[in-house]
Amino acid sequence: MIGAAVLLYNFAQNSGNAGIQKLSFSELVKQVDQGNVLKATFEEDQITGTLSSGRFKTDLPNGEMQADLAKRMLEHGVEVNWQSSSSGYWVSFLTWGVPFLLLIGVWIFMLRQMQVSGNKALSFGKSRARLLSNQQKRVTFKDVAGVDEAKEELAEIIEFLKDPQKFQKLGGRIPKGVLMMGPPGTGKTLLARAVAGEAGVPFFSISGSEFVEMFVGVGAARVRELFD
Repeated sequence: MIGAAVLLYNFAQNSGNAGIQKLSFSELVKQVDQGNVLKATFEEDQITGTLSSGRFKTDLPNGEMQADLAKRMLEHGVEVNWQSSSSGYWVSFLTWGVPFLLLIGVWIFMLRQMQVSGNKALSFGKSRARLLSNQQKRVTFKDVAGVDEAKEELAEIIEFLKDPQKFQKLGGRIPKGVLMMGPPGTGKTLLARAVAGEAGVPFFSISGSEFVEMFVGVGAARVRELFD
């Protein structure tokens, strides 16, 4: 970025000086006497203007010689202007300062975009499960109708979730999971929420499609993160 800024500054300087003839002070006096100077602008340490053959620039000596030169120009009908140093600073700022600031702005924007992209990349392995606590609407078996057999089979799991130490003392282990089969809209998720509600434990909701990603290993990482 620094190299690009230097190149941009050099380009601005070269483009601004393109077509300008550099004259010595004595050459400028000679051009004035010959009537070739049409317009001149005195700045803090230099003078710029227009010749009959194009633009010119000359470095200025001390103040006394500046006054003599200005008087000579006025005698030859040259349009003379004076430019303060503050305005010269503004011209210099507009010439290369504004492009440099724009370059810095683009650089900051790119850094922020990279940071956002990096955060997204780091969140690939994060689980997208949604936690439904007991403070939200609690669902129990009373809210589920028509699946009495499923309720009976899940009763043992509810009892284990309520008091796991009771079964662990006897060497019992909770099942790895329960597979509920059925078409969409038949109450599988509602029944799972009812099990958590009856046992008084949190309920995590997530769909299988949220484990699928185009990158290998991301889905498995989300499963591990969910149960850790």
